[in-house]
Amino acid sequence: MEQNISSEILDKLTKVCICKSIPRSTMKKAIKNGAKTVEEVRKATGAGSGPCGGRRCTPKIEALLRQATEEAIDPDAPF
Repeated sequence: MEQNISSEILDKLTKVCICKSIPRSTMKKAIKNGAKTVEEVRKATGAGSGPCGGRRCTPKIEALLRQATEEAIDPDAPF
């Protein structure tokens, strides 16, 4: 339980899109709500629309999508 709370706090504090200050928790919520591609996550969150044009956050979004896919295959994997 304590690990889960710490993970949730870290997700809220960790910025995936630095330009728009969008936290990892927002990205994960978009993925849990059905976003399956980087473009869908971008549309749902506004990520990638800052000055860098997604150069910083795209690899991080791709990693979150891979992690979610692995979690769907292995329900015991942390997401």
